[in-house]
Amino acid sequence: MSGVNLITWTLGPVLGVMTLLFILRIILTWYPQVELNRLPFNLIAWPTEPFLVPLRKLVPPIGGVDITPIIWVGIFSLLREILLGQQGLLTMLSRVS
Repeated sequence: MSGVNLITWTLGPVLGVMTLLFILRIILTWYPQVELNRLPFNLIAWPTEPFLVPLRKLVPPIGGVDITPIIWVGIFSLLREILLGQQGLLTMLSRVS
């Protein structure tokens, strides 16, 4: 297994899981009474919060709604497509080698 294949094999699931966690985080914002410090919700909040905190400083809430998880879903989806899609950079590199 080449280095590019190993990176592709690990990066795909990581980007997919992070996208899923941010989608779940968006769903949790619909329920403000949920405590994110309790199980099982902290399993969603813990990996996503380090990404959200710096972006919240740059992007204010719009109409009282925090849109930073939506932005991160877009970023991770774009990264996955650019790197691992049918015409992705790592996909093209793995075909060459």
